[in-house]
Amino acid sequence: MTTLVPKAPFRGAHPATGALMSLSYVPLRERPARRLPQLVAGLFLYGFSLALMVRAGLGLAPWSVLNEGLAHRTALSFGTLTNLIGAAVLLLWIPLRQRPTLGTFANILTVGWSSDLALWLLPADPALPARIALLATGILLNGLSIAVYVGARCGPGPRDGLMTGLTATTGRSVRTVRTALEIVVLTAGWLLGGSVGVGTVLYAVSVGPVTQYCMPRFTYRAGRDGAVAATRRTDPPCAVPGPGPAH
Repeated sequence: MTTLVPKAPFRGAHPATGALMSLSYVPLRERPARRLPQLVAGLFLYGFSLALMVRAGLGLAPWSVLNEGLAHRTALSFGTLTNLIGAAVLLLWIPLRQRPTLGTFANILTVGWSSDLALWLLPADPALPARIALLATGILLNGLSIAVYVGARCGPGPRDGLMTGLTATTGRSVRTVRTALEIVVLTAGWLLGGSVGVGTVLYAVSVGPVTQYCMPRFTYRAGRDGAVAATRRTDPPCAVPGPGPAH
């Protein structure tokens, strides 16, 4: 994806037929009243899911580890740093020749304040059983929310765009680029004091399957009749980018 819209579209399998459904960008002039509320709802839930994992205190997703580590070293809130890092990552798109869409800016503007709102609402220092429940709920909600906002097909968030841009530029696989990025971010966040633990591992192994299960149920199907032209599995589907707020 060298122009913000992947050359080979991301795909998800239809739950009933197993056919592949495209997750590539669809212009906003197509059914905005249907897709924009889904985008905003998905991003809001994504931010809320990050806050649940923060309150659990059992380990965070890589980008959230970095956000929390910086929050320990500055006077800025977790959500504010989420937004600022998203904006900073967007600057890295320039040499990669990526172009942002409304979905990109919505990601930067929505996820951070949603996280801060949820952190304000949720009690601090809950008991261990409650922390376990918060972690499990946060991971499940995170996977669901990714399916909701990616399924709106309004364009990638800043972190996903960085991943796909580097993939196109370097010729490396999505898996390799994403893994390298998350190792760098996780290490930096851990050195800054971010929370790394069992929740980090559980997130890594769980969020993908949850997203994969939910994605076909929320993916907008483009076209006049509302149906995507489905193809049979003659070649393997492309990987669907994860948090993002791949966070």
